[in-house]
Amino acid sequence: MRIPFRQLLLSVALVAGAAPASFAISFPSSGPTVPGNTAQLRGALALAPTNAPNSVKRAIWAANELRTKPYRYGGGHRSFNDSAYDCSATISYALAGAGLISVPLCSKEFRAYGSRGPGKWITVYARSGHTFAVIAGLRLDTTSPHNPSRRWAPRWQPTSRTLAGFEARHPVGL
Repeated sequence: MRIPFRQLLLSVALVAGAAPASFAISFPSSGPTVPGNTAQLRGALALAPTNAPNSVKRAIWAANELRTKPYRYGGGHRSFNDSAYDCSATISYALAGAGLISVPLCSKEFRAYGSRGPGKWITVYARSGHTFAVIAGLRLDTTSPHNPSRRWAPRWQPTSRTLAGFEARHPVGL
């Protein structure tokens, strides 16, 4: 059976267009660092600790890309490349930048992610309806009582928050 060239080309284009765009995104492989084991904030930018594993540094550098993005419920779930992100998509983006996941996860899925309990470098805190993470000592979250605008957005937060009701999970080995 012979397929006309135009039909073959159209079929390939349709399949390529249907493929998830999350695989086409390029995450940073370098970024700002600070000596030691703990990440630090410089304004809204997180500096990755030099002693951290590369995957942890890459998670931080990826999350830094979201610091100017707005919050949108459901944002960042069809693809890692979006104009706005919700809480679980923010954490998904950081973990994808680290090479730890390949598709965005929702809060419910994060409740079963990786291993139970806090990790050494990355801990994901999830409950029904909200997810945030602590990466090398900094909290990556979309909510903050210290944000003067009171608007939700993917940001590094300088303070901790209550862990009541959240399940702690971590990537295996981290």
